[in-house]
Amino acid sequence: MTLIDTIGFLAAVLTTAGFLPQVWHTWRTRDVSGISLGMYCVFTSGTAGWLVYGLLLSAWPIIIANAITLTLASCILAMKLRYR
Repeated sequence: MTLIDTIGFLAAVLTTAGFLPQVWHTWRTRDVSGISLGMYCVFTSGTAGWLVYGLLLSAWPIIIANAITLTLASCILAMKLRYR
């Protein structure tokens, strides 16, 4: 693995891990009042775009990070729609 890939994976882990507390909190409390539906719709769409971009480039740090982030953001979005 190159230094560039290592930096990419490290950045991916840090930014993706940032969603875990929000998913856990939202799932545990069912409180979605502080979550913007518009923001999560746009963010989830953007993350899907980054995933496609990573797939087209065969850039594994981008693919892995955005696949996980898309899953987490989709969970938050689904909870926002279900618990509102």
